[in-house]
Amino acid sequence: MMKKFLLLLSILLFLELILCCEEDKAIPGLRTFKGKKSAFQSNSRNFKKQDENVLCLHNNKTMQYLKSKLSTQIIPAVYIILVIIGIPSNMAVLWKCLSTIRKFSTATLYVSLAISDLLFLVMLTFKIYYHLNINNWTLGEWMCKLVTACFYGNTYCSILNLMCISINRYVAIVHPFTYKSLKKKACVTCSCLLVWITFFAAMIPIFYMKQSYFIKQLEISTCHDVLPHDKGDLLKLLYFVLLPVGGFFIPLCVTTFCYISLIRELSKSDEKWFQYVKTMTLVFIIFLICFTPSNIILVSHYIQLYKTENEDFYVFYNVAACLCCIHSCLDPFLYYFMPKSSHSNVYRTLFKGATPSVTT
Repeated sequence: MMKKFLLLLSILLFLELILCCEEDKAIPGLRTFKGKKSAFQSNSRNFKKQDENVLCLHNNKTMQYLKSKLSTQIIPAVYIILVIIGIPSNMAVLWKCLSTIRKFSTATLYVSLAISDLLFLVMLTFKIYYHLNINNWTLGEWMCKLVTACFYGNTYCSILNLMCISINRYVAIVHPFTYKSLKKKACVTCSCLLVWITFFAAMIPIFYMKQSYFIKQLEISTCHDVLPHDKGDLLKLLYFVLLPVGGFFIPLCVTTFCYISLIRELSKSDEKWFQYVKTMTLVFIIFLICFTPSNIILVSHYIQLYKTENEDFYVFYNVAACLCCIHSCLDPFLYYFMPKSSHSNVYRTLFKGATPSVTT
């Protein structure tokens, strides 16, 4: 089942790359006209298309940010540290999970989480290049769309995977007999597939939006940092508001319920589970610190932009997004802290009925 899941995931990623390439290759088709009139039409369309690629900034704070040390030195330096730490640690988790996946069905969730974080960190290397190149994007429109989709998508993909892990723990500890009767591998694999299908579906709109624009005042091409704003563009507002709502706030509510229930249930049992409760609490705090600021600011930014055309939250969001990326280095610790001795001992104790107060 796990091999089928990984094969399907690889096929979906391959199809996404093909679709991006085909979209980018479709543009030269405008030049296939013949004759003087057709040549004139072709030149007119190319001129119009070139003009649409140019934007003029009207916000001094945005221009200052794009030229500042914050965006060209500090943020890429943080990203470099995260890539150096995150890629080896997630690869280690992935290797460890794949070697024990037959014995530990929940390892499939950690495989999904590790793959999501690895894809995120690989695409983060392109953002490092972008920021170090003074926020000048030179890799083309389709690559900009792919990096943007992975930056947003894999963040929410990680959140959904964390939610699935918390649900798994909740059912296992609060409802142990129900958990024991479930077909664990089938349930976990279906959960992972649903997470990745949601990820691909949610990122489709990004590939229909132009992401890279030439900024006339700075003479650079930005990637997703500067987009044309139309006050009547309600669909874009709805997308960037509903994305955090569905990708963060709902999973946050579910995860909060699961962790509170776990802590209450374990607090009734023997004192030896106190360390387990502390670890869960710490993980939940890290979850809030990494994801909450960026998502709240993202929603606030687009609502304010739509109502007042003010971009004051723009710089704060980029700092919060940088903080959000830390999750890719913290997620591997979930595997090392939870599913080994303390986690398996909790299951074993509950199933044997050693702690009746927990199973009631």
